[in-house]
Amino acid sequence: MSNETKAPGKIITVLLGVVVLLVIAVYLLAKLATGGFDVNAEVMTKEAVAARLKPVGEAKASDAPPGMKTGKQVYEGICITCHGAGLAGAPKFGDAGAWAARVGQGWDTLVKHALEGFNAMPAKGGAADLTDDEVKRAVAYMGNAAGGKFTEPPVGGAAAAGADLDPATVGKKVYEGVCVACHGSGAAGAPKFGDKTAWAPRLSKGEEALLASATKGLNAMPAKGGYTGSDAEFKAAVQYLLGSAK
Repeated sequence: MSNETKAPGKIITVLLGVVVLLVIAVYLLAKLATGGFDVNAEVMTKEAVAARLKPVGEAKASDAPPGMKTGKQVYEGICITCHGAGLAGAPKFGDAGAWAARVGQGWDTLVKHALEGFNAMPAKGGAADLTDDEVKRAVAYMGNAAGGKFTEPPVGGAAAAGADLDPATVGKKVYEGVCVACHGSGAAGAPKFGDKTAWAPRLSKGEEALLASATKGLNAMPAKGGYTGSDAEFKAAVQYLLGSAK
């Protein structure tokens, strides 16, 4: 075979070798740029990036409706960011020595600082959507964990005394925070909010019977629809739902 015949084959071989080397080089550069780790779509979604950039103090999701978080829920959702590790000069949760001087200042001073902000801590720990009572509950919860003897404002206010709560306010909040998951769309066989036809046979049983069934759980619905607050608050939510279909 002549040299002229072999030449094209050698050229093709050389070109293939160059392509392979280029592919390897690009791969190695990509690995170097990402620190040697795979970057998948889940890690780089806008939601994932936003979650990593959330400011300190931004509230985490909670099952409790607005205004009804306990001190423990507020602490675990917000305050723990700094008080869990003692960051930025915050007294660490449960550290009696760090809290002693603060508890000694009294309830009113502690609450004032928590609501208005103090030193590096912003007002309400940066969670502006918290109610004053929710912040007070968190103050009591943290203070008591370090030796204080504060009383948390009751969740639901009058609910602690057994009084009926306003369906249009408290009931609506419970509905929007929990019940809407099924009753908003009629999922899992739940009668849809405001659907008089769907609610008619249930209304005929009477409020007390409906409340008893809903409290214990019925069909696909768990006890109290999964709501963890007081019975009085849940009753207000049931009344709110019933009122929408009358």
